Amino acid sequence: MIKEDSAVRIARRCAKEFEQNRLMFINLGVGIPTLIANYLKSDQVFIQTENGMLGVGGLAEDQEVDPQLINAGRQYVKETPGASYFDSAASFGMIRGNHIDATVIGAFEVDQQGNIANWIIPNGKQLGVGGAMDLVTGAKRVIVAMRHIDKQGNPKIVKQLSLPATGFSEVDMIVTDLAVFSFENNRLVLKEIAPEANLAQIEQVTGAEFVVDDDLKEIVI
Repeated sequence: MIKEDSAVRIARRCAKEFEQNRLMFINLGVGIPTLIANYLKSDQVFIQTENGMLGVGGLAEDQEVDPQLINAGRQYVKETPGASYFDSAASFGMIRGNHIDATVIGAFEVDQQGNIANWIIPNGKQLGVGGAMDLVTGAKRVIVAMRHIDKQGNPKIVKQLSLPATGFSEVDMIVTDLAVFSFENNRLVLKEIAPEANLAQIEQVTGAEFVVDDDLKEIVI
């Protein structure tokens, strides 16, 4: 169904959320969200990372690699002009003090109440919660960037979480390879749909109840 790499599609669509011409501080989670840095166009958007950097650039390659510059996912990154560095205490002070305008994070599940599970699958690999709980409560806006279904073909947007929660009623927007949803007035609303998909397909692979926006659009990236 997907004509291009799904992770790239999701990252490019998320990047469009930060094209406003205003100063913004955002945090990008591990996985698909880290790719967003490669597609940001505004020089007014600054990426913060929990390990103590403000002004994270795109992923570094070959001669660009500086072993001292990594993001929270331990990937080598570039820096943008004016980048600054600080300890983790200051970094989490920014997050917990509501100084981050938006965070984009991955998830194992999001349910129709805006609850999110993204830090552990019981009896699976335990990576630890990291900064996820702080980010979903401290950031002014929470965007989830994830594939619509998991590797077993199960919906990742569900009626009710089956995994340990990271935060409750914290998600504002979901961007997948097939659709874009927002939470409005305690409802999950389908706002955009992939050009090669149709509403029946979205209903089939979405485990949650949702309503369709009157102005349903095609995803443009």
